[in-house]
Amino acid sequence: MSSKEWIPFVAANLSVNSAGILELAGCDLQKIANKYGTPVYIYDEDALRRQCQRYAKAGQNYRPGVEAFYAAKAFLPLAMAELVNEEGLGIDVMSGGELYTALKAGVSPKRIYFNGNNKSPQELREAIEAGLGCIIVDNFFELELVGDLAQQAGITQPIQLRINPGVEAHTHEYIQTGQLDSKFGFPLLGEVAHRAAQVAISHPNLNLLGFHCHIGSQIFALDSYAAAVKTMLEFATEVKRQTGYTWEELNLGGGLGIRYTEEDTPKTVEELVANIISFVSTGCAEYNLPLPKILLEPGRSIVGETGLTLYTIGSIKTIPGIRTYVAVDGGMPDNPRVALYQAKYSAVIVNKADQNAKHISFCSR
Repeated sequence: MSSKEWIPFVAANLSVNSAGILELAGCDLQKIANKYGTPVYIYDEDALRRQCQRYAKAGQNYRPGVEAFYAAKAFLPLAMAELVNEEGLGIDVMSGGELYTALKAGVSPKRIYFNGNNKSPQELREAIEAGLGCIIVDNFFELELVGDLAQQAGITQPIQLRINPGVEAHTHEYIQTGQLDSKFGFPLLGEVAHRAAQVAISHPNLNLLGFHCHIGSQIFALDSYAAAVKTMLEFATEVKRQTGYTWEELNLGGGLGIRYTEEDTPKTVEELVANIISFVSTGCAEYNLPLPKILLEPGRSIVGETGLTLYTIGSIKTIPGIRTYVAVDGGMPDNPRVALYQAKYSAVIVNKADQNAKHISFCSR
């Protein structure tokens, strides 16, 4: 298969010009590398906006609504935060730095949700003082801390509780986050999660909006979401029975897979949202629960197929009868996935994009 035949499998915004040079959205990548050096990230702004718009429009017919909060951990320079805000998405932040960037970009604090399993007291204080729309509480230590800080500030802080649903998504074990043995969320073991809900409901300075779960990343099989929704519905039903509380929001996180290689066959944004709406609507009718607002946290599925990274090849080492190693000028800081969980990528040589590709192993210096 030639590079020209291979490119459409990876991204529709890639093409090869008459000189055999790879282009992204019509931009000559050789010229960009010459001008800015490597490694360098390059994104197609129009493609980014289209992905945001797809999430913004996908659940328009569902009431009380579907809202997308861009997962800042995927990619958050100031320009990206501004773009997301312009397209009407909220932002899901994981640190004080991401919170600062989102606020600097002009994102309304009410459109920022603060996630993560180890927020510092200072980060939580900054979030509360900024008037964030929601803090997603991960554990009892944080639940007590948020309550105390809200009380000191004299406000009622909206929160969600992150629940560990015990669902193992069909993805690599290193990026599963919903199984019981996970550092994230209140587990559905014994009465742990139920006790957290009771504490949150009874605290005078906390407003429990609903529940959150995230089952993993790079998910292709949507039945994983069906299992998560069912578990969350059962939990919400039991909380309602015990306390009388009914939710306003159900946050199902992100995780939609994208294409890294020709073999990857991800679902579309529209398929994801339609299936989740169906799972929630059917389940709420079965469990006699009010329909919640559905929240999603897309990150990779917004940015992953809209851009690429350019590297420059350095040394080449051939081990006879085994493999050829090609070293590039990038490494773990900009691309940890290969080393962490053996992720596979498709690669092409920018100035030889019209030539037949060879399969080689890449390593970083």
